[in-house]
Amino acid sequence: MQRVYTERLLLREWKETDFKDLYEYAKSDLVGPNAGWKPHQDENESKEIIQLFIESKDTYAIELCSENKVIGGIGLHERKTDETISHLRQKEIGYVLNPKYWGSGFVPEAVNGLLKFGFEELNLDLIWCGHYDFNHNSKRVNEKCGFKYRFDKRVVLDRLDSKEVTCLYYNISKTEFQAASNM
Repeated sequence: MQRVYTERLLLREWKETDFKDLYEYAKSDLVGPNAGWKPHQDENESKEIIQLFIESKDTYAIELCSENKVIGGIGLHERKTDETISHLRQKEIGYVLNPKYWGSGFVPEAVNGLLKFGFEELNLDLIWCGHYDFNHNSKRVNEKCGFKYRFDKRVVLDRLDSKEVTCLYYNISKTEFQAASNM
């Protein structure tokens, strides 16, 4: 997994020793339910989740360089959000951030770093991002980062007691990203 550096952040592979930082925000009712999962019950659950992140190789720890601390997670996942364009090289970004760090522009910074990496290093054609209809913070991030709303659909959140919600899907193409970056 290649590291991605931004002005204030390092997007890097998860380490087993990150479990305390993960648990600090994953236990919050403000985080998991907005991302489709239940808050972590204890540090052991966070350790287990980190093992899944390490195995999947598609989820980065967001490390705040000034504190040498993991403040969130961001993934670039293999998903075909719209089967009608499945021939395109595409992935989907998902992210969470410790509420203590909300409002400081860290998620847009991490997303833009991953967009640059995805389009320039992985040569993707399209990158998706979605949020649940009740997650207004993610909506603002998606729009701030240049994603365009495409469609929504009802989904069942298996990791949140099979709750049925509406997910709004956005994407940005390589061309759109390059045009916005050259402004």
